[in-house]
Amino acid sequence: MRQARVLNEVELKRVLAVINMGKYSQRNRLALLLSHYAGLRVGEIATLKWSDVNETDGSVKSVFYLDAENTKSNEARAVHLNQILMKEVALGWRSYSLHPNLDDAVIQSQKGKSFSANTLCQLFSRLYASAGLDGATSHSGRRWFITKLAHSGVSPKVIMELAGHKHLGTTQRYIEVNEEMKSQAVALL
Repeated sequence: MRQARVLNEVELKRVLAVINMGKYSQRNRLALLLSHYAGLRVGEIATLKWSDVNETDGSVKSVFYLDAENTKSNEARAVHLNQILMKEVALGWRSYSLHPNLDDAVIQSQKGKSFSANTLCQLFSRLYASAGLDGATSHSGRRWFITKLAHSGVSPKVIMELAGHKHLGTTQRYIEVNEEMKSQAVALL
């Protein structure tokens, strides 16, 4: 099976620009960035509640925990948020409702219900197609996250744990390598 396309910086900016021009831009932007900046799977994004990512006073957590039943491996794991994603979660919370409820889903459908993993996959497909990005799927953000960390020199063990993988080989399959990266690597010698 062909792997999901890993976006470059220009492509990520392009899909975010398309999202910003569309309906439900804050929700769609947050969903996409949870995939890219936290490496979450669509099923994990679909199950997120505001209480997972926010304290009771509404402030954003820098680390939150996915319950075992909401992960592919059925093992709980910590999710670390960088400053960019913390800002997006805060914006999402503020734009969400005048009377936000911590028990509500972070990513909600037009009807105010949580997305299923399948409908969230469809949303991602539409967003990428609108930006003209063939080969990008709901897994593109996760591959971007792992690839970006790997090429930034982060320890493979740390990446494996952030991704929630049990085996390093699984993590390695996510890492995108292209000709430019190979050229840059040998230029270091």
